[in-house]
Amino acid sequence: MTHTPRRMYELLEPICMVTFHADECNEELAALGHRTYWDGYFASRAAPLGRVPAQVVHAAFYSFTEGEVARHIPSAWETIPPEVSLAARLRGSAASLRRILGPELADSPGLVRAADLTAKAATSAPTEGRVMYAGLRGVAMPDDPVTRLWHGATMLREHRCDGHIAALVGARVSGTEAHVLSALAQGIHPPESFGRLHHLPKKRLAAVMGGLRERGIVDADGRFTDSGRETQQRIEALTDELAAPPYDALSPAELDELVAGLAPLTAKVVASQPQ
Repeated sequence: MTHTPRRMYELLEPICMVTFHADECNEELAALGHRTYWDGYFASRAAPLGRVPAQVVHAAFYSFTEGEVARHIPSAWETIPPEVSLAARLRGSAASLRRILGPELADSPGLVRAADLTAKAATSAPTEGRVMYAGLRGVAMPDDPVTRLWHGATMLREHRCDGHIAALVGARVSGTEAHVLSALAQGIHPPESFGRLHHLPKKRLAAVMGGLRERGIVDADGRFTDSGRETQQRIEALTDELAAPPYDALSPAELDELVAGLAPLTAKVVASQPQ
């Protein structure tokens, strides 16, 4: 059950992450007048939710610290409507993907087929309990194959993220604590040095680590206990399980075709990223 969503995550995540690793999306958002990277990030990623207050975006994104979203939402939408930021994100991300792939891959029949199968999966899952995914379901599927591939991959990513949040909530792991678990799973020590954590006030970080020690998730040295590692593995396994429904829409032959079609595209994207 879980091998398909895990494999699709490995193939699709690099494709949708060009939004954050390449320049075109940030340039499109900056050209609109967004003052900072984070203004553009929150304004464009949260745009499918509509003009909701910061508390709703904070709940949907889950992993940001208290007050972080409110520094950008709703102010980032006051002069630039959400739908305008969303369109800029789509344009910039597709431009990045097309540039990285080059015409040989970007204009290939294999990409068109991969985009169509990705879109089929991305529009086939139930929306109940999937706030970010449901928001993206309301966005029209693009006609251009490269843009369709990026958008479908992003829909599947948000569907997976919604399920991951459910798994974290069920395990009583907060968004900040989730970053500690992620850092340790990646072999980062001390976990407080992780990019999503190091900027937090020392007092806040100490409280987070103290809470995890009290629950037996990390030891005195800030490393996983056996129980903590089992907790992290359970969360990941459940995340995979909850990410499976979109792929039920594809036949076994279509899944095999999608995996084969995505492999060279993903390999090209991964090779383009700075090491």
